Amino acid sequence: MTRSNAGTKGVPRAERSQQILEISSLAFGSDGFAATNLADVARSAGISKPLIYHHFGSKEGLYIACLDQAGELLADAMERVARGDVVGVERGLRTLDAMFAILEDQRHLWRLLHDRTAPETDPVASVVRRHADRIDALAHEGVSELLVLAGNTDPVDASALTAMWIGLVDALMDWWVAHPEATAPEMSERLGRVMGALLTDVSRLGATG
Repeated sequence: MTRSNAGTKGVPRAERSQQILEISSLAFGSDGFAATNLADVARSAGISKPLIYHHFGSKEGLYIACLDQAGELLADAMERVARGDVVGVERGLRTLDAMFAILEDQRHLWRLLHDRTAPETDPVASVVRRHADRIDALAHEGVSELLVLAGNTDPVDASALTAMWIGLVDALMDWWVAHPEATAPEMSERLGRVMGALLTDVSRLGATG
């Protein structure tokens, strides 16, 4: 008797779905939503295109599944750091360390989450916003902690600094994706040097101001 959870050629459905997600995430993250062809994805997975539709319903459905997997992977890592015992600048550095470690061998996931060719209408747009909102909320929480440590409880300052931090992280990750020769440990070391120099300079500015 055929198992109810069996996929093509005896491959369990969950295993086949995950295989499709991994290959599709690489395609979407490398080529963008608009340029990704499901026939090519199916060929890479060694399956038929109708099987992709059977698992995910549509190209948009497949893209949403890829977004959910990538977004939850990064946000879960950020939350583990947030629930740990570090605050302030150290929390920010630990968060980036975690992101470097996760994306080391799958930097296409960053491009996937920031794909400018993705549909700007629902349901894709709402999924993009959901993951962005979750990550932005964690960033705001960390920045607010940092300001409170400095005696600043101004919500407008927290909002402005959150935007600055998110912009810095986005720029840094974009740079890293464009420089595949840089490893995750190297990026952590580089970040430590750059932030150390920046904080030292800010400290000197405060002392002379």
